Amino acid sequence: MLGARACGLLVGVLADAVFGDPHRFHPVAGFGSVASALERRVYADSRAAGVGYTAALVGGTVALGVAVERLLPRVLGTALATWAVLGGTSLVREVAALGASLEAGDAAAARARIPHLCARDPELLDPGGMARAGLESMAENTSDAVVAPLFWGAVAGVPGLLGYRAVNTLDAMVGYRSPRHLRFGWASARLDDVANLVPARLAAALFALAAPAVGGRPRDALAAWRRDAGGHPSPNAGPVEASAAGALGVRLGGRTEYAYGVEERAVLGCGPAPVVADLARATRLSRLVGVASAVVAVGVATGLARRG
Repeated sequence: MLGARACGLLVGVLADAVFGDPHRFHPVAGFGSVASALERRVYADSRAAGVGYTAALVGGTVALGVAVERLLPRVLGTALATWAVLGGTSLVREVAALGASLEAGDAAAARARIPHLCARDPELLDPGGMARAGLESMAENTSDAVVAPLFWGAVAGVPGLLGYRAVNTLDAMVGYRSPRHLRFGWASARLDDVANLVPARLAAALFALAAPAVGGRPRDALAAWRRDAGGHPSPNAGPVEASAAGALGVRLGGRTEYAYGVEERAVLGCGPAPVVADLARATRLSRLVGVASAVVAVGVATGLARRG
């Protein structure tokens, strides 16, 4: 018998699969607007200002999650929060649309899709570069937008779901190594690192487990994770991108150009450079990992309920 939290997670996952992200009044977009407005008021080029900014927004969001759990039936509140924070269906649609544009030879349409997936300058990317950007974004965002929120929802309910999404959204907004955010965004970036420490490794393991479904081998994914993940500048993106590269049998990493500068990334995986056809395999891999992470989350939530 599933507990209320497990049922709510499952209903939220199904809602995301059927409807994708809410088209209007998206709670994450609303949070982003509040965060932007607060940044304009409190910004200072210091870590202390960033700590206060991060604490206020994350703390307020967790408090909202506590209120939701108290005011709404547990299944309903958890289902709504899960649907609001999951981004798996929208991610798959964006990567599939990028692949369709590239297959049609419409480079302009493909470049218009890139900002929906990552912060790279699309004008500097050829079709191979866009395929690589799509694959790397798929790997990292499958972890950030599917596996991690479900993990925190299973462990901490609605406060965990909303709090994690607040942390991850702030990292995406101010966690970059740009001159403006190097110090102000430090707290958001470090908190995101901590929040993703376990979920990222769970995601990497699930990528390896799902590898045969996309023509790969689990041992290749695990080998790439063990060998290459440490070279990535992110302690959490490294494992998921390396494991995905090994599962798909492609090579990721290398020169990466952002609006704020260029990063020379370590090579992840030992296969050929990704091509457009690999994007369809990537979406299949992402869906499978999403299903597997939902099963894990329901199991964890059920186990914790029985112990409680």
